[in-house]
Amino acid sequence: MLDGARIRATVLAAESAGFHVATFADGPVTGGPATGGTGTSALLPGGRDVAGRLNALQRAAFAGPVTSSIVLVPEVDTVYTEPFHVSTQLASLDYVSGGRAGWLVAASKTEEDAAAVGRDVVSAEGLAREAADSIEVSRRLWDSWEDDAVIRDVATGRYLDVDKLHYADFAGETYSVKGPSIIPRPLQGQLPVLVPAGLLAPGDLASGAADVLLVSAPTPELLAAEVSDARGGARFQSDAPTTAGAPAVVAELDVVLDARGQTAASRLAELDAHTPWQSRRARFVGTAAELTELLAALLETADGVRLHPAVLDVELEELAQLVLPALRRRGLLAPVRPDGSFRELLGLRRPASRYAAVQPAAESDVRPAAESAVPSGAEI
Repeated sequence: MLDGARIRATVLAAESAGFHVATFADGPVTGGPATGGTGTSALLPGGRDVAGRLNALQRAAFAGPVTSSIVLVPEVDTVYTEPFHVSTQLASLDYVSGGRAGWLVAASKTEEDAAAVGRDVVSAEGLAREAADSIEVSRRLWDSWEDDAVIRDVATGRYLDVDKLHYADFAGETYSVKGPSIIPRPLQGQLPVLVPAGLLAPGDLASGAADVLLVSAPTPELLAAEVSDARGGARFQSDAPTTAGAPAVVAELDVVLDARGQTAASRLAELDAHTPWQSRRARFVGTAAELTELLAALLETADGVRLHPAVLDVELEELAQLVLPALRRRGLLAPVRPDGSFRELLGLRRPASRYAAVQPAAESDVRPAAESAVPSGAEI
């Protein structure tokens, strides 16, 4: 995914296949399967790995104008990035995509990322705090412009109503942010935030930090139980005094399929012979029909499934031709809505700014009853 033409072709292929969401991994280019971990694989002729780094947010922004329905969700670190810049870049992505943007929260643990910005490595205990603080800063900054702050009053020469801009006034343990933001409020008001289960403290989940929880397990057989446990825990936490509903729960699954005359097992062996695919996610290895049955079972408890293909081009082809059509025939996939927002896909209304003088009841952030169809996603 180092070339613009390849990004365009891949995202459009996923959109045409009927995927609802494309996530963009961030991190150094590594060897092995295309989505093993946070890195992305790129090989030179002769099998040599390309050394480089891919910016997920920029790739998602590139895909925004060329797509019309697929949601674009880049992975963005919360530990060694400036939260003010993260929030404005994500808001810009929301404009570029027409309200189809989200944020996949990451918390880097590597010494390389810390050294790149001149910081000490954040301890495991500090990762949750850094992630929660970054999310809170971004949410405050997205609200710091009221929806009608831009007035373009030619008679008085005013572009903004300064009374509609507000300070974020965030003060955390390691930094503070005054605000307001430097760009208008995102089209969605608040971008949906996706968080790996276990990253945030229960209190932060209860306060509505996450809109989607990403859940995995050691094996596919244990994945449904993990989803049920996460959903039960999220509902329990949402009983705290807050206006936020329980987050949606999305299962994470690595996928290796029979394809192009090879069995999934033989393909995986060839890939591992080059560079082993290191992942803590559940991994499915088998046929498209078997994967369809597994996904149908998972979707009885999960709100969606995020698929991590072993080889993006190969698995995407099998998923598009065999798996998604089979799920669609069973009525298990939500219809694709051109020009719809990510919040609409999740069943979330557009919230009013927390700083607005009047909070319209119709725009409260309440998730309606779940529909029988569910969104699907794939990592790019």
